[in-house]
Amino acid sequence: MFWGVKVNNRLLLAALGVAIAAWQGHAQARDYISIAGSSTVYPFSTVVAEQLGKAGKLKTPKVESTGTGGGFKLFCGGVGVNYPDIANASRAIKKTEFQNCQRAGVKEIVEVKIGYDGIVVAQSKSAAPLDLTRREIYLALAKRVPDPKCQDCGKLVDNPYQTWKQIKPSLPDSKIEVLGPPPTSGTRDAFAELALEGGCQSFGWIKAWKEKDENEFKSICQAVREDGRYIESGENDNLIVQKLESNPNAVGIFGYSFLEQNADKVSGASVDGVRPDYDSISSGQYTVSRPLFFYVKKAHVGTIPGIENYIAEFTSERAWGEDGYLVDKGLIPMPAPERKQYAADAKRLKPLSM
Repeated sequence: MFWGVKVNNRLLLAALGVAIAAWQGHAQARDYISIAGSSTVYPFSTVVAEQLGKAGKLKTPKVESTGTGGGFKLFCGGVGVNYPDIANASRAIKKTEFQNCQRAGVKEIVEVKIGYDGIVVAQSKSAAPLDLTRREIYLALAKRVPDPKCQDCGKLVDNPYQTWKQIKPSLPDSKIEVLGPPPTSGTRDAFAELALEGGCQSFGWIKAWKEKDENEFKSICQAVREDGRYIESGENDNLIVQKLESNPNAVGIFGYSFLEQNADKVSGASVDGVRPDYDSISSGQYTVSRPLFFYVKKAHVGTIPGIENYIAEFTSERAWGEDGYLVDKGLIPMPAPERKQYAADAKRLKPLSM
């Protein structure tokens, strides 16, 4: 009996050795970093990847724009060369996503905050400038809104607004047509939380709902209408820019970096009286802004070549500093002490705990 147990243990150890050898063999076969996730972080990640490739010591990392949710789904699929080494994210990882990672064997995850970005409501340069409040954005895009006949009577109805002018007489008499990201996008999540929920809470009786039933409150405030006024346009923000050029009555939702890169074609609407720009986002005056991140699978460090180099390059002052090359792409840098802390934590591969 005891001999049988020993044999089983030996077999188990042998099988484990074969599995480890197989993983190492496959890992050696992949000699580049695999990155997936946020379309907002994609341009920053791509530039850093190109910098590494130009240095000639490493193969240029492969970066895919799958959306934040899609990136985490791939990243948390497991450990090994079939799964990304790094996930880009335009919001922090959710507890459920972290738990999915844990269940799949992705035990140690390093969170690297890279800076800030504003979410803009953009329009063609040929259109009359829009001045919106978060309340008006909520009324334009939410699935259910207060009854227009009596907004303070505590009654919700399916969104009846078809034009901006119906929301407020001074707004354009054009159809509400908003091109934006899908549910898998971190930009969509952040926009729903910052803009829609922010406007929703301007109604005191809905704000009070949060204390009674937080899940119902979020459903009321963050659910986007599905009657064709909001048009999901995939993870390609450049495509939204093209559509805005061809349709001056439409507006689009994407990160500030794309507004910066396409300033000759589109402009950003003011929100709560503030235009989106470098200063208003970095100071916090622009209310629809959020931090950006990437996440590293620690188990892949030292096995997939170049991950530590990628982290070092991204967190260098020449990249994410106030005069860094990522600022030219639209990244809003963190304050210097925050950059220093995140760079130090990233260098020592400090695991995230939730």
